[in-house]
Amino acid sequence: MLHMITAIIRPHNVETVKDALREQGIQGMTVTEVKGYGRQGGHTETYRGAEYTVDFMPKAKIEILAESDQADLVVQTISDAARSGKIGDGKIWVTSVDRAVRIRTGEMGSEAV
Repeated sequence: MLHMITAIIRPHNVETVKDALREQGIQGMTVTEVKGYGRQGGHTETYRGAEYTVDFMPKAKIEILAESDQADLVVQTISDAARSGKIGDGKIWVTSVDRAVRIRTGEMGSEAV
């Protein structure tokens, strides 16, 4: 069975997470620049004397398709590499994948990873 591991982390942690995953032998990930907020909320900034609130914080969304036996390793690696101990470190969730297909070859399931 396959799992999709999705993580929302601070953008400056992407390289650290990528390097940590490579050290564990995990290859292939998709990174998307996203914006959002949670408990961290936003913050206020001043621009030309006017104060305004920034509600959505820049984040990075990482998606990794992995075998079930590697899912826990991926989650732990991302968590360890992205943790600062401060609010706003992010979230990780794991979902089951019913089907995966490598477009180039037509391989399906585990072979497509």
